[in-house]
Formats: sequence, C-alpha cells, structure tokens
Amino acid sequence: MTPSDLLTFLFRRGGQEYAVQLVSPQSKPSKAKPSKKPPAAPTIQEQPLYRLILRGEEVQATGPSGQTRQLSRQAFLEVFGAYHFAGAEPTGVLSDLGPLFGAG
Repeated sequence: MTPSDLLTFLFRRGGQEYAVQLVSPQSKPSKAKPSKKPPAAPTIQEQPLYRLILRGEEVQATGPSGQTRQLSRQAFLEVFGAYHFAGAEPTGVLSDLGPLFGAG
C-alpha cells in the first residue's frame, strides 16, 4: 500500500487506530562484487510496526520506539513517501475524536 493509499484508507476510517508494517524501499544495486549467495529477502514480520490514527486533519504516527508524532497529510507523505506499507489491522483503539467520524 502506498502512503497516499494509506492516507485515503485512514481518512475513510477516521478515529480508529491501525497497525501497519513499514516496507523498505527498493534499494539500488551496489557496485560491490556480487555474492554467489542469494540475498535473504526480509519477511514482513521483520519490518518496523507503526500505529497510525487519524486525529482531525492530522495523522498520529507512533513508531517502533514508541515515539509519537502528529503529521499533516503533506508531512506524512514527505516522511513516508519512499516506503510502502503492508497490512492495516485495527488495534481496537479509538481516538477521542472517533465519535465525530461515526466510529465507536
């Protein structure tokens, strides 16, 4: 899921927190001598987990370290624009604004 798709998803379900996994962007091939061993593909379980919730016009993003930030749509796209997200599982947490969006 692209960051733009995720924002659309969150804005349609305002006020409910979702857990999503950050998928690293495609890395550029290195100029180092190629290894004969194929690179291990990271699994989804190894990717960082973020908790995202819509709060008014901003997205509250809590990262793997537990640090929380309030991001505008533009800031969210600037921070996460090079990444993709996997899964979007509801955590059962509603923001205090959830009733305004028909959630809860």
